[in-house]
Amino acid sequence: MSKARKGPAKVAPRAWQRMLSGRRLDLLDPSPLDVEIEDIAHGLARVARWNGQTKGAHIFSVAQHALLVEALARAKMPRLDASARLAVLLHDAPEYVIGDMISPFKAVIGDSYKAVEHRLLAAVHLRVGLPPTLPEPLRSLIKAADRAAAYLEATRLAGFETAEARKFFGPPPKFSREIERDYLTPWPADTAEARFRERFKKLLRG
Repeated sequence: MSKARKGPAKVAPRAWQRMLSGRRLDLLDPSPLDVEIEDIAHGLARVARWNGQTKGAHIFSVAQHALLVEALARAKMPRLDASARLAVLLHDAPEYVIGDMISPFKAVIGDSYKAVEHRLLAAVHLRVGLPPTLPEPLRSLIKAADRAAAYLEATRLAGFETAEARKFFGPPPKFSREIERDYLTPWPADTAEARFRERFKKLLRG
């Protein structure tokens, strides 16, 4: 009796991404040693918020959003220390690997996305000396500043009416003219990358 032929062995799907730095970042088990700020800054500066549905000659990048959120958090709590500000700046860092998935799609795919996002953020935190899980008061501040930024981006850049933005993102935030002037005109990718990297290095030095 002849033996049945075995088919080709199945190859496990690739779960890592090669970065321009040469690092291979494993999405299933990300190592802090494979996290490089140059990769984060480069990636976030080229990921579009709002799926690119924003006004202006350039995309409104996640890197620029992160700087806006950090500026809003700093305005809300001027005595926030450099370590906490760094955590705010890096709140969307996993998106340099997984992109900026809009909230409606996150709701569709559920917890699997969140699990990957949390693992990546923990690896980023450990790489820069932050705790893998932030204390609740800081998480609440980040969430509030993030919603404030979303309201401003929605009404200034993404075509939302005020009433619609209020429904999804809460009441209009308090902000200075300087914040609107400095952070709500989309920058070229190279500018966003350079400004994110510069701010990161300043906060890391404390």
